[in-house]
Formats: sequence, structure tokens, C-alpha cells
Amino acid sequence: MHREITTVWGEKKVILRETPRAVTPFGGLSVFIAFLQRIGFSRQVSEHLPVHLKSPNAIDPAQTYTAFLISVVAGARRFAHTSLLRADQALHAVLGMKRFPTDGTIRNLFKRFTQGMVVGMYEPLWAWQVGRLPPRTQGYSLDLDSTVFERYGKQEGVKRGYNPRKPGRGSHHPLLAVLGEAYFILHGWLRSGNTTAGRGVVEFLKEALVKLPRLEWIRVVRADSGSSPRTCCNTWRISSYTTS
Repeated sequence: MHREITTVWGEKKVILRETPRAVTPFGGLSVFIAFLQRIGFSRQVSEHLPVHLKSPNAIDPAQTYTAFLISVVAGARRFAHTSLLRADQALHAVLGMKRFPTDGTIRNLFKRFTQGMVVGMYEPLWAWQVGRLPPRTQGYSLDLDSTVFERYGKQEGVKRGYNPRKPGRGSHHPLLAVLGEAYFILHGWLRSGNTTAGRGVVEFLKEALVKLPRLEWIRVVRADSGSSPRTCCNTWRISSYTTS
């Protein structure tokens, strides 16, 4: 069954058709979902997720975590935005999920986490991701940089500080370590908005290097004068670095 209508502007003909099939505007996510399946994402998350529910009616916490991840990739910026995917049966079929959690279910999952549980889950997941990186004979470039995220509402660590986009707005000031050739975030600190660019960078770099199998993976560390442990130069070789 179809219906022909005329547009208000331009007077073009548009044909509307009905279909009983499930359709989705998020078909592009199928590429990312196929990637997750290929790398064994579900097995790793199920193995290391510290939350286990006993109720027979509860949604598997690993699936709830996956729903949150997919929502973020789809553009969600708040927990409430995850509800946009709840009615998308085609997307649920691609994910292999019979039920998609509500934003309250996702929020309640994260409320169960303690600091120890966060570390216990993400450290092995991070090691798994690093283990998938291909070794490079010439080594990787480790880039250190900071950025600014403006925030709205009341969130932990939100302070007024340097914010070029929204002067005077509360923000976070993260510090990131990225393997340049792999576009891989090796380490990150979510710092308060009133933190200066280079604060704590030496300890941050020590933590980042511990995440690598060997220091030989890094051929050079690159950073600007704001986040460099040696502000006298912007690029320095890893052979000059010691943890003592």
C-alpha cells in the first residue's frame, strides 16, 4: 500500500509506502557491531564485568553495558538519549538482544560500580585491547595532550578554568596519551576544569608506559610545552626517560 502526496514547498511528488518489516535509521552501526563481534567483545565484557544479577527477569548486565556503548556511538550525550533506541527492533536484531534496557536500567548498572570495580573491569579490558595492537618495528609515537570539555549541570570535578570555547563555563580538563600511528588512546585522566595543562603529567606518563608490554614499543614521545614533562623541548626520545 502506498500513498502519493505533494510537498508544501516545491510541489514535488513523494510516495509513502508501508511495510511490516523492521527498519532502522542506524544501519551504519552494523559495521561497528560486526567489528565488536569479530574481536570477541561480548566474551571479554561478560568475563570481566563485576556485576551479576540473579533475577530471571533481569537483562544481562553485559548487554546493558553494550546498549550504553551503542547509544554513545549513535550520538547519545545523556542517559535519557538511550531511550531513542528502545523501539528500534531492527537494531535489536542486529545486536542479538531480545530486550533493550531503559535509561534507568543503564544508570542503575553504573551506580553499582565502586572505584575498585572500575579498576578491576577496565584494567584487563585495556590489556586485551593493547594486546591486539600490531607491534611496529620502528615503534609508535606517544602523543600527550590535554583538552577541555564544557559541562552543564552538577557533575563531580566540574570547575571553572581555562575554556576557550565557553569562557567562564564549568568544565573538565582531561589529559590523554595516544599512540599516533594506531589512533589508540593508551591512557587518560579526567581532571577538574581548574587544572593546568601540564599538572601531573610526569606521573601520568609513568602510568601510561606501564600499560605497554615493553618500552621498546615507543620510539618517541611528543607533547606541547603545556603538557610536556620537559618543557624545554616538544619532542624527546623514550631512551631519555626513567621511572626513578
